[in-house]
Amino acid sequence: MSRGGAPARVEQAASRSIARDVARPRDHYRDRVTSSIFQGSLFLLDAILISAGLLAAWWVPERFNLFELRSDVATASLGSAMAIGVIAMMATFVIGGMYRLGRGTSRVDEFYKVCMNLTLGAIFGLTAAVLILGPEVVISRRVILLGWFLAIVSVTVGRLAHGTVVGSLRSRGLSVRRLLLVGTQPTGKLLLDNIQGTPHLGYEVVGFLAHQHTEEIPRSFHDYPVYGTTSRIAEVARRHEVDEIIIAPEGVQHNDLLDLVYQLMDLPVNIRIYPDTFRLITNDELSISDLGGLPMVTVRNVGLRAWDRSLKRAMDIAISAAVLVFLSPLLVLLALLVKLDSRGPVFFVQERVGHDGVPFNLLKFRSMPVDAEDSTGPIFARPDDPRPTRLGRFMRRYSLDELPQFINVFLGEMSVVGPRPERPHFVEQFRQTIPRYMARHREKAGITGWAQVNGLRGDTSIGKRTRFDLYYVENWSPLFDIKIILKTLMLIFRDENAY
Repeated sequence: MSRGGAPARVEQAASRSIARDVARPRDHYRDRVTSSIFQGSLFLLDAILISAGLLAAWWVPERFNLFELRSDVATASLGSAMAIGVIAMMATFVIGGMYRLGRGTSRVDEFYKVCMNLTLGAIFGLTAAVLILGPEVVISRRVILLGWFLAIVSVTVGRLAHGTVVGSLRSRGLSVRRLLLVGTQPTGKLLLDNIQGTPHLGYEVVGFLAHQHTEEIPRSFHDYPVYGTTSRIAEVARRHEVDEIIIAPEGVQHNDLLDLVYQLMDLPVNIRIYPDTFRLITNDELSISDLGGLPMVTVRNVGLRAWDRSLKRAMDIAISAAVLVFLSPLLVLLALLVKLDSRGPVFFVQERVGHDGVPFNLLKFRSMPVDAEDSTGPIFARPDDPRPTRLGRFMRRYSLDELPQFINVFLGEMSVVGPRPERPHFVEQFRQTIPRYMARHREKAGITGWAQVNGLRGDTSIGKRTRFDLYYVENWSPLFDIKIILKTLMLIFRDENAY
């Protein structure tokens, strides 16, 4: 019997299983209505909150006499100007795609889009008001700026609340998207774990397909059915009314991957490819440009160059100085508590590997006894770690022990954002086993990083952390740093990997 006999029999069995299988009835009308309600309610909410922000910008200064406002502006003209402003802002939201309700969109990215679109809307609205109503309708610049600011705040808060409600409804089965996963290797399990861990995204996994080159085709994969191989991907997608397909192309040839996409071209199915297995590609959004008319796909870019390094350093100095000054009472209090809690120095000084592989002394508040590693040697912290002191366990839970590292940042040894530094003992291990591990040392180590805000902190996969670190190194921007800082602040009180 040839080696291909067993997979062939399994696939035939899967084919018969598909023929017998009847997909769960789907109420398309309810899905369309629910999606329209989500979009319509968000549109209405934005319109109300923008209007409220503009009205408050006029009413509050007038009520409390904050600014010198013109009293000769007719109420009707003022109302018309505000209406034009609301229409212009809502138009920029529609044109900017703010009502395409994506799943898994970062709140920081959405805040950035809100700011950009409201800024453009304010400029267009003010221009249109002058052209339509005439230059005699003059509104204080302070009122305009206050209205712009209040609109951003109110819309951001409103969208956060709307997203929370929509996520809750999706997790209860409303407006779900049927998802087919391609790949029964470890990456397929990784995708499944992420989807199961984010029920608010509203995905319903209908099952898996194995790649054609797979020798063993399982009947099930982590309690989900496997409908044979990718040779029948269109049939499975049609029968199960799949909305989206995610492909984990482990070991798949380029031509085979293109063939998968071509099989689905006639179906209304979104196709996404998880790039984890493209070892040389760390971008999750490849940029397309041209070279003399020839299309080019950029798979690697160097994020930090001379000017960028200067800008990043300026940000580091400003942030670290502000933290050290404004949190100095807290730093002094923690230092006293550490001294009272257990014998030993206040600071824990440890050699770490930083920029270009150069070691430096990292500062932390001491959270363990001075002899914590005498019997174990260098080891990673873990959830059941018995070594921290009572105060140390509290500080580590909320990352308070990391605060002295802002001194390292101010001195130029670290950055606020960057790959987390490791001890030389571990670096020597990882450089021999993790591909491209040392490339993460092209930039300064950071207090927080892209890997940490994505849950890769503590005793987690070094390989995954390295890929996230390389993505950060090759895609740096000031906005990216701000995004990571904001995500870090939101994670402080709910990070399960802080121990």
